[in-house]
Amino acid sequence: MRNDRLNRPVTGLRWSFFIVGLAVLGFGISLTMQVKGFGIGPWDVFHYGLYKQFGLTVGTWSIVAGIVIVLISSLTLKRIPQIGTILNMVLIGVFIDFFNWLLPEPEWFLSKIAVFVLGTLITALGIGLYVAPDMGAGPRDSLMLVLTDWLQWKVSTVRNGIEITVALAGWLLGGPVGLGTIFIALFLGTFVGYSLPLTKQLLNFLIRKGEGYEDFYKGSLRPDHYDRIS
Repeated sequence: MRNDRLNRPVTGLRWSFFIVGLAVLGFGISLTMQVKGFGIGPWDVFHYGLYKQFGLTVGTWSIVAGIVIVLISSLTLKRIPQIGTILNMVLIGVFIDFFNWLLPEPEWFLSKIAVFVLGTLITALGIGLYVAPDMGAGPRDSLMLVLTDWLQWKVSTVRNGIEITVALAGWLLGGPVGLGTIFIALFLGTFVGYSLPLTKQLLNFLIRKGEGYEDFYKGSLRPDHYDRIS
C-alpha cells in the first residue's frame, strides 16, 4: 500500500516533466521557424524533399516518417510503442501551431540570429525534459536512443549524425537547406548531450526529495514532535 502511495506522485511528476517538455520543445521549434530565410530543420528538409518528389504534403510525410521510425524502433526493441510516443506525435503539432500563432517574427538581423540560436537551445532542453521521465520518446528521438544503445556512442554524436544524414538526404531530394539547417544539424545533438543528463538528474533529485518528505510524514510521532513538550 505504501509503495502505491509513493508511486502516484512519482508518476505524476514524470508525466509533468513529459508534458512540459513537449511544450518547451514546441516552443523551441516555433522560435526557429519564426526566422525566415535561415533554412528549416533537417527533418523538415527531408519531409519537404519527399513532398517535392512524390507529392502529398509535408505534414503527411512527417506522419509517414514518424510511423516508419516507430515501427523500426518497436521491432528493434521488441516492444509496442508507449502511450507517450503516440501523445508526442499529436501534441508536438498542437504546441507548434499554438506558438507559431502567438510568436512575432523578429525583424532585425542580429535578433534573428539570437532567436534562432535560442530556439535551438530551447529545443534541446525540451527534448531532455520529455525524454528524461521515460514515458515514451517521439519517433525521431526513439531512433536516437536506439542507435545510442546499439552503437554505444554518445547521445550528441548519434543525434548530430542523424541530423546531418537527414539534412543531406533532404537536400538530395530537393529540400531547402540554409545556414540554420546546418547549425541545427551540427549543434542540436551537442546541446541534447548536455540537456538530457541534466534533466535526468533534476528529475531523480525531485523524486528522491518527494520520497524523503513521504518518509518524514509517515514516521511515528514523538510526544515532542510539534511543541517540544514531553
